[in-house]
Amino acid sequence: MTNDSMPDPFLTGRGPWQPNHAVAALIQIVDGRYVLQLRDPKPEIFYPDHWGCFGGAIEPGERDEEALMRELREELGLSLADGAAARFTSFTHDFGFAGVGVLRRVYFEIRLPATDLSAMQLGEGADIGAFAAEEALGRLRLTPYDAYALWMHHNRARIGTNV
Repeated sequence: MTNDSMPDPFLTGRGPWQPNHAVAALIQIVDGRYVLQLRDPKPEIFYPDHWGCFGGAIEPGERDEEALMRELREELGLSLADGAAARFTSFTHDFGFAGVGVLRRVYFEIRLPATDLSAMQLGEGADIGAFAAEEALGRLRLTPYDAYALWMHHNRARIGTNV
């Protein structure tokens, strides 16, 4: 996290951004904690110095699941078996004001044994951590869209027809 004497990269960034369709992983270990990434404090990225889900942009011609598996290999050194990730939800973001159009962010849920946490190697970002949903949502500076997806996942049994 930034200290009080340093400018907040979230508020000081001035560079251009190019949003894309993206994927993200709601990684939950068997004890219920969620594995999250502390994003680098670089003002040129979306939500620098915030905690969020692992994932990233979908490359041209890539299917959602392919993009997710590539991102998890790049960011965590994590190779998952086919079927280990299940689509959970997606959000659309209207960037029409910038001439980009409507983009989607697709979330997948992944459950892993606790032993897999120690095997993960951070390849991108400033830190990795495992947090109970209440701690993540109540204490961490989360990217807003990932916070909403995590809240939905944590409360999925209370939402809609699952009640």
